[in-house]
Amino acid sequence: MSRLRATPLACVVTLACVLICWQARAAATGSHGAVAAEHRLASRAGLEILRAGGNAVDAAVAAVLATGVVNPSSSGLGGGGFMIVYLADEGRAHAIDYRERAPASAHRDMYIRDGKADTKASRRGGLAVGIPGEPAGLELAITQFGSLTLEEVTAPALQLATEGFPVEGHLAKQLEANTEALAADAELAAIFLREDGRPYREGDKLQRLHLADSLQKFAKKGSSPFYAGAIAEDIETAVRARGGTLTRSDLGSYKALQRPPLATGYGDWRLVTMPPPSSGGGTIAQVLSVLEPYDLGELGQNSSTYLHLLAESLKAAFSDRAKFYGDPDFVDVPLARLLSPGHAAAVRTRISSVRALPSAAYGNVDGGSDSGTTHISVVDKDGNAVACTTSVNTAFGSMVGVPNRGIVLNNTMDDFSIQPGVANAFGLVGNEANSVAAAKRPLSSMSPTIVLSKGQVRMVAGASGGPMIITSTLQTLLNVVEFEMSVEDAVTAPRIHHQWMPEMLAVEGGIPEPVRDSLTRRGHRLRPFSAIGSVQAVEVIGSSGGKRTVRAMSDPRKGGVAAAY
Repeated sequence: MSRLRATPLACVVTLACVLICWQARAAATGSHGAVAAEHRLASRAGLEILRAGGNAVDAAVAAVLATGVVNPSSSGLGGGGFMIVYLADEGRAHAIDYRERAPASAHRDMYIRDGKADTKASRRGGLAVGIPGEPAGLELAITQFGSLTLEEVTAPALQLATEGFPVEGHLAKQLEANTEALAADAELAAIFLREDGRPYREGDKLQRLHLADSLQKFAKKGSSPFYAGAIAEDIETAVRARGGTLTRSDLGSYKALQRPPLATGYGDWRLVTMPPPSSGGGTIAQVLSVLEPYDLGELGQNSSTYLHLLAESLKAAFSDRAKFYGDPDFVDVPLARLLSPGHAAAVRTRISSVRALPSAAYGNVDGGSDSGTTHISVVDKDGNAVACTTSVNTAFGSMVGVPNRGIVLNNTMDDFSIQPGVANAFGLVGNEANSVAAAKRPLSSMSPTIVLSKGQVRMVAGASGGPMIITSTLQTLLNVVEFEMSVEDAVTAPRIHHQWMPEMLAVEGGIPEPVRDSLTRRGHRLRPFSAIGSVQAVEVIGSSGGKRTVRAMSDPRKGGVAAAY
């Protein structure tokens, strides 16, 4: 097997030098179905459901629940997310929005102290917690599109929580990095720290018995206990004990929504992705509309000219993201204009092939650590597919645990623009369109995407990593569609990231030095980065009606292992 090795790089969040190496595993290959998750046990849970006769939705929900058990820094029942479901017999896609929502007490200036934004309040503690959406969203997915019961799809996660599992590399690193914050919350300390206060380490066995009880209630009663029952009472108690204002009434008012998916063409391909309040789908579609007239294949994958054009297109799209995107139930997001040929042409007229323009010409590369989000890609034997991204936002969310429930609560309130011009934990800047308001859903970078060719699923992809979700998903798609790379090569290829402000281009160590030098000469300010996003992808070769191959690849950047049969 080949090895990709990144050189020591400056981590944007900690400003510490780290050495990241990843093993480029082969894709999991089969002819029936496949699951790509960020953890081998989550991929295995999804595959178990496929083998038992479940469809792609059943498998995705099983994998999501399992990930919440084994990688709780990434996701869980205290978070929320988005799901794109493609049903082969209908020939159409559906989008489920189970993004967290602000409580009724939320208001535009809730994090302003003496005229300045208090970013600590939006990132840690009770005020950082949005109304969790995952229980409602997963129940909606199974009820509307699944073929098995909640008990059946919950069984793999319940077994992992009850019997325990070995702590693997990603979780061990997150526990080590966040020991002090975990120790400050009694529930989280009881789960993730030993009696002597040390975190569990790689290879240690971890049981999650309180979470097992919560999962058992979800399996038997669905989401109702989380929004109107005993668990809802405990969520309110936990949040208010840590200074928050979320109430049982807020929880009872929550609803997961179905929205029309965002569909866009790119050459002979059709992409189906998430509409707002996700910014990921629109931003990807906008960059593709700008790049489509260029002969990228002729330029070459990761050539300096290709990466320059990509970076400039990203600057323009992220600038529009900051200006216009928000919850569509509160603001008018002008997607038709942003994705129009005229807008793409106007952006291209500003792009110089020989120099990088200042960001102001298009209107932060402080990307966050890849710790609080996860993605699942699934294809089943009948050609159905699911792209699902779910999150607690940053590592272990708000650092608030629900006593005796094993639930880690999100800090998704930080995804709002808590004050125009003030960056969130991922360095993203927003304005009034994404300001805080009661019952509003904050903007997200999650980008679950399904690629179709001739009406059949060709690829399923998505990522974790804050705003790097957008750029890593986009580059993986382009690697397959434009550069005809295999899914494993597409996922493991080195990546770049630009998010408009500040004027920094993040570059992984695998980008060749001559290419980096060329980008610098064009005026890009390069910043080395250890790992840009973590992509989980499945590709389909052939048709569901005849002989076909499904290949699933979990990004080695996060230690994932896919599964197929």
